[in-house]
Amino acid sequence: MSLSQIARSIKGSPTLALTEKARILREKGDPVIHLGGGEPKSRAPIEAIVAAANNLNSGEVRYCAADGIPELKAAIIRYMDEHYHRKFAPENIIASSGAKQSVMIALQAILNPQEEVIFPVPHWVSYPDMVKLCGGIPVPVLAEDGSFYPRIQDIEQRVGSYTKAVIINSPNNPSGAMYSEEFISDIVQFCEKRDLYLIMDDIYHRLIFDGKKPINCYDYAKDKSENSKLIVINGVSKQYAMTGFRIGWTAANKKLVEVMANIQGHQTGGPSVVLQKAGAAALNGIQSDVENLRVTLENNRNVMIDYLNSFEGVHVTKPDGTFYCFADFSNYEKDSTKLSNFLIDKVQVVTVPGIEFGMEGYLRLSYCGGIKDVREGIERMKWALDPNSPNELYIGDRKLVRDWS
Repeated sequence: MSLSQIARSIKGSPTLALTEKARILREKGDPVIHLGGGEPKSRAPIEAIVAAANNLNSGEVRYCAADGIPELKAAIIRYMDEHYHRKFAPENIIASSGAKQSVMIALQAILNPQEEVIFPVPHWVSYPDMVKLCGGIPVPVLAEDGSFYPRIQDIEQRVGSYTKAVIINSPNNPSGAMYSEEFISDIVQFCEKRDLYLIMDDIYHRLIFDGKKPINCYDYAKDKSENSKLIVINGVSKQYAMTGFRIGWTAANKKLVEVMANIQGHQTGGPSVVLQKAGAAALNGIQSDVENLRVTLENNRNVMIDYLNSFEGVHVTKPDGTFYCFADFSNYEKDSTKLSNFLIDKVQVVTVPGIEFGMEGYLRLSYCGGIKDVREGIERMKWALDPNSPNELYIGDRKLVRDWS
């Protein structure tokens, strides 16, 4: 079979593949614990459910403009005003089928072949392949001190004549690290000075802990005109537990949004009207669901960190936000893919290999499920990895026997 060069360079999403593997095992009746997932287990806001149901009941489920329905765009404008203190016109906003599509069409709108996109390591699994799909070159940048917190010097050193954009995801998937106010200020001003696009992937910006407050990139932008290359991407998937609704958005200069709408119009058209109605209702509704989720996640994080700290050989940095932690298991196994497969096979705990996020020896663990899953999942992992563990472990009525050293 003859495939394109781009097609041959792209691999499937590891997180989606692991979610599917967990589903298949569960359907077989296996007691799988999924610590690799990226979706909260709480229900979507009731306002979103009612709005979607009402639209379905009306029977008026039709095509819409490629950039989104006015009702959703108005809700996004209000959201951006409240949380970013920036007033946008409808022409500055495009709604897409999830923040993932928002990132994708933004890259398609700005990248030429062989142009480079820089992003800190660890990074979301899809950034490198998204850049490749546009014919660009991904440039992952590891902080010089090896931490999850980059400095502007780390980015500056990798910028060259082919650099077109920088992507910043803070709080970060997979580490949960929230970058400092100093770094956000520096990167905004640096990109303005160097005439680079800056894509702020803010999908987790309200899911932060320990009394921290979201950092607003617009506070540091000097260029507030329609020439600004600052792009902010967000959505309803994470903070409203609406992952399956697939509604995200982009705020950017009008010309870029117009081009993105042209691209999206040929790709998918506008997002589902039913789901846009739900997204608007979530944004306009009572916001207590977001705070309830945030508090639950903070508690789950604390439990996971306590359990991970019981491992002698595991090193973990306490996440500032999101629903992930990125733990160093290299003392047990340096090959994170091998380790992840071992944990699925031996104790049926799903994790995501760190290599997919640009750092070997790590595992991404999610605490967006229940406390019971966090506790039992980590206990199973400890039993599988700690050579001092007892020889047997019971999972329900099933007895597992250590047949490895």
